[in-house]
Amino acid sequence: MKISNTLFATFAATAITLTASAAKPEIMQLGAANTLVRITEPGKFLIMPVQESMPDQKVDILVNGKVQQTIFVRLADSNIDYSVPLDLTPYTDKGEVLLNITSEVDCTHSRQASNFVCWENMEISDEFDTANTEKYRPAFHHTPLYGWMNDPNGMFYKDGVWHLYYQYNPYGSKWQNMTWGHSSSTDLVNWEHHPLAIEADGLGTVFSGSAVVDEKGTAGFGDNTVIALYTGAGASQIQNMAYSHDNGETFTKYPGNPVIPNRDEARDPNMFWHEPTQQWVLVLAHALEHEIQFYTSPNLIDWTLQSAFGKGYGAQNGVWECPDLFELEVEGTGEKKWVLIVNINPGGPMGGSAAQYFIGDFDGKTFTPDNGPEVDKWMDWGKDHYATVSWSNAPDSRRTVIGWMSNWQYANEVPTKQFRSANTLPRDLSLFRGPDGDIYLKTVPSPEVSALRGAVKSYGKSTVGEKARSYTIPALCELEIGYDLMGCRALDLTLSNAEGEKVVMTINADKHEFLMDRNHSGHTDFSAHFPAVTTAPMLTDSDNGRLRIFIDNSSIEVFDADGRFVMTNLVFPESPYTTLSVSAAGGKARITSLNVFSIN
Repeated sequence: MKISNTLFATFAATAITLTASAAKPEIMQLGAANTLVRITEPGKFLIMPVQESMPDQKVDILVNGKVQQTIFVRLADSNIDYSVPLDLTPYTDKGEVLLNITSEVDCTHSRQASNFVCWENMEISDEFDTANTEKYRPAFHHTPLYGWMNDPNGMFYKDGVWHLYYQYNPYGSKWQNMTWGHSSSTDLVNWEHHPLAIEADGLGTVFSGSAVVDEKGTAGFGDNTVIALYTGAGASQIQNMAYSHDNGETFTKYPGNPVIPNRDEARDPNMFWHEPTQQWVLVLAHALEHEIQFYTSPNLIDWTLQSAFGKGYGAQNGVWECPDLFELEVEGTGEKKWVLIVNINPGGPMGGSAAQYFIGDFDGKTFTPDNGPEVDKWMDWGKDHYATVSWSNAPDSRRTVIGWMSNWQYANEVPTKQFRSANTLPRDLSLFRGPDGDIYLKTVPSPEVSALRGAVKSYGKSTVGEKARSYTIPALCELEIGYDLMGCRALDLTLSNAEGEKVVMTINADKHEFLMDRNHSGHTDFSAHFPAVTTAPMLTDSDNGRLRIFIDNSSIEVFDADGRFVMTNLVFPESPYTTLSVSAAGGKARITSLNVFSIN
């Protein structure tokens, strides 16, 4: 893939590698901790070599002596892990561009600093190669072309296009320089990358938020304007507005920011139109207080705090972040309930970050939960599902969500370099009553995901016992497995490769639990938190069921086909899993269907 003057290209673009004739900037070593880089030749990008073990170095970008932007980059000392581009096109024909770089690197003399490999390898070029050959890059999950990504945010649907924004660092593959990256899709499967949407300013970097289509122009910027609210993270956390007249391609920041000047740590505003009260509602995470605040507004600018919910409810062991609130129907009843999503870090059921939810009622000002404070409900029972929020304005009254597929326990350390992190598959939500009579979220892959299916190999019914029955599977695939436990104690589904690495998935018949063991899944030693066995309640009394299992280059997502549970886990095998083995313990089990779909 190639980045052109728009900085981003589609996945279908052709990769072009930098040539040896690329121009060099002028390097001026002023001291052990200060270097100037002068752009001496015209070009679209300054290519900056990165070494991840280095500390962040502050880079002030000056034009004619005035600071235009400040970023932080882990410039390479002795080893180049990868390179990142600094887009120079905003400064074209505006004057001399100079980078003033200051560092906290422990150098005893300026001669030592002048030998950093980054200086001799910086280049000015019209092209930046984003062809990523890392074996763990997902093949069918959204991921940035390069750099770090975490929370999805600002998502909206308009004119047949799903817009996905995300927390993004364009200058390295670790968390830093928070900006809104932007991708879009017409089918939730194929994604086109766009230029940066909202960047840092004097009010801080750009944390998570939301976007809506202001159909009636209530904010005063015209009908059908896209309005975004996001957290400005500087000395404080405040809520800022930006608006777009070109369907979210570019945003103009509201001159009256902040629209909510919080006094303490609050973030990730999520807003929607509440039809019964004819007003906008905003949910905001009062992060350290473990509560969600509810605001109302007639115009998306003037907000009034109405109530708060959460203190003492659900999981309380981490900060509350990335909330969402929406109404869903309980399937088969006509009853409607409100769902409040609250992402938490740490404090998840499997350790680290996770997404919890509450079921209740909402009258436009106050959320009233159905369950008591002691009840925890989780959207996903794996370790790698966080910051899940929904698209606003989705068609056909759908509630479609997507999550960040990682965990704050080790997200900065997973064994990739040029990029870090992907999104989960998109998922559609509804509600159902469990065998205990309580109401739970139903989560299934969005219907668009079925377009990934390629050739299918179907196997007939079979009975299994302690001796495993094995099947060859493609490296990238969806497995659709029907089962009947037939009174056995457990059914094991094992994915393995030629190196003997494996992931064991178990249906525990006695407890009606689903487990996934990734302790021997491949590379696990980059973090003590990564090896794990994750466990999900199956929320059914039946011994019959069906699973959909999606296997990508570095992830496994398991859905109960009826949506009663989902489990998402990263894996980093030395080579792809190409064998599925099925066995039963404590009796016999029946595989009632097995369809193996290759992935287009």
